[in-house]
Amino acid sequence: MLGVVENHSSPRTAAFFDLDKTVIAKSSTLTFSKSFYQGGLINRRAVLRTAYAQFVFLAGGADHDQMERMRAYLSALCKGWNVQQVKEIVAETLHDLIDPIIYDEAASLIEEHHTAGRDVVIVSTSGAEVVEPIGELLGADRVVATRMVVGADGCFTGEVGYYAYGPTKAEAVKQLAASEGYDLERSYAYSDSVTDVPMLESVGHPHAVNPDRALRREAVARDWPILVFNRPVRLKQRLPALRMPPRPALVAAAAVGAAAATAGLVWYVNRGSRAGRRHDAFARI
Repeated sequence: MLGVVENHSSPRTAAFFDLDKTVIAKSSTLTFSKSFYQGGLINRRAVLRTAYAQFVFLAGGADHDQMERMRAYLSALCKGWNVQQVKEIVAETLHDLIDPIIYDEAASLIEEHHTAGRDVVIVSTSGAEVVEPIGELLGADRVVATRMVVGADGCFTGEVGYYAYGPTKAEAVKQLAASEGYDLERSYAYSDSVTDVPMLESVGHPHAVNPDRALRREAVARDWPILVFNRPVRLKQRLPALRMPPRPALVAAAAVGAAAATAGLVWYVNRGSRAGRRHDAFARI
């Protein structure tokens, strides 16, 4: 165990985790590019382009402008994709692609937070169609993710309905705190990117995980703990005693009004029924 989690019985608290390079070792969305190619959704050129994007992302060289260009590219790329087909591809390849790249240290932290009675929330800029199943795999209680607009034909229109990025993540955290009664001053947050500073500073226990240069500078200046996760491991290889117990199914929904948002922000909860979930999502990062 990492020994960074305090145990409090009340009031309700939560631990908010960024996903890519914080809980898993790669970009969640880009990791599925080969599977989307095999499913006929993208061509070989797109596979090579996403492989390069993955390299830039892992090298820590993706700044805000590059992230915006990547978002625009992937939004255009998924236009016309059938949402149900995307879900099926992710479900079929999830364990093979994501399970091996989950950080052991992150899984231990998630377990510690659950043991302390704290809800675990994944807050990711990746698309909901990718993030929701990963959240379920991790035993997360809720997921906040980017959502794409879906047309009447069940296909992505290429428009972004809700973009979970930067300050928007902090707004989502505060809205969840209001609806669920979380005490943010006693809550935790973890991220690798300087773009998540608004989310980190919204809680009383922020942590920089594998931080990029800019976030490392912020963490040092603010005296935030810096954690290094470097042991990807399959969850099934972990000791059974450390596995996460099933969590109760909780569902909450909140509409987010913003000039750039045309669709609602949907909170997703693990282990629960998938019936009634809206078909909205997939964009990168």
